[in-house]
Amino acid sequence: MLNIISEAAGTIDTAAASPAWYEALVSINPTTIIFTLINALIIFLLFRFFLYKPVCNILDKRKEMAAKEISEAQAAKESAQKAEQEYMERLADAKSEAAEIMKQATARAQAREEEIISEANQKAADIRVKAEEAIERDKKRAMNEIKDEISSIVILAAEKVVEKEISAKDNEEIISNFLVNVGKEE
Repeated sequence: MLNIISEAAGTIDTAAASPAWYEALVSINPTTIIFTLINALIIFLLFRFFLYKPVCNILDKRKEMAAKEISEAQAAKESAQKAEQEYMERLADAKSEAAEIMKQATARAQAREEEIISEANQKAADIRVKAEEAIERDKKRAMNEIKDEISSIVILAAEKVVEKEISAKDNEEIISNFLVNVGKEE
């Protein structure tokens, strides 16, 4: 076809060109159509085997790789969600455990406080009882000392008044009666 056009261009003067020449350019030639279809079929087959199939294979591999990456990303996301959930559960457990520890520590501190107060009250009661016992002993001792002094004063006074006219037995009776009466006055 290119040959025909080049020959026509070289030999024909465009001003004197005949309509037949134009018809040769526009005419339908069955052999040209057949060769054109065969050429198109060959190009199609070459395209199909050498270009289309490899490109489809590459696209399929890329699609598989993308699907694999998406599934890995989903697995990683699920793993991260599980880890977050476990972290939250552990955090909640730790908070409840800390609250329980604080509760136990408070209970122990209150028990210890009550124990210390009880011990202090017991010691105070013991000290009070000992002080009361000491006061009672001192009181009895003082009473005995006073009785002894009074009895010796009475004996001296009685001796001077009576000057040996009263016997020792009478003296003891007088002193005993006096001491009994002195103890009752208090």
